[in-house]
Amino acid sequence: MGKSHGYRSGTRYAFSRDYKKHGIIPMTIYLKTYKVGDIVDIKANGAVQKGMPHKFYHGKTGIVYNVTKSSVGVIIYKVVGTRYLEKRINLRIEHVKHSKCRENFVKRVKENAERKQEAKEKGEAVSLKRQPILPRAAHTLEVGGNAPVTLAPIAYETYI
Repeated sequence: MGKSHGYRSGTRYAFSRDYKKHGIIPMTIYLKTYKVGDIVDIKANGAVQKGMPHKFYHGKTGIVYNVTKSSVGVIIYKVVGTRYLEKRINLRIEHVKHSKCRENFVKRVKENAERKQEAKEKGEAVSLKRQPILPRAAHTLEVGGNAPVTLAPIAYETYI
């Protein structure tokens, strides 16, 4: 028996709704504002078939280049052979959400600005380079006054 290679083949779980997330789509999804330059994650919503991305783009991150009343245009870079091709796809807003990929970076930039300001007020130099997590410091355990305890299994008994 042959295998079908249709447009939605192999999407049994990718396009299915999450557990207890079936039914009507909440209004908050429609009330989000997308602007040109926003970074968005593409996650197809199986309840809306219109404006759904191809299965390849499910889980990818792109940049918004166009906004209309019910959809957004997203630029994705797709690896084809040895090249990166810029793909422009139009998706309804049910299938995208704002990405959190820059949250840590923005947080670190703000912390560095605060550290620079504090160092400037004190008149000292500050290093803003990230340091790797170092190994934990060595320590010793005191076991004085504790007698060793011998453990043994309980003998098997039948109560018939």
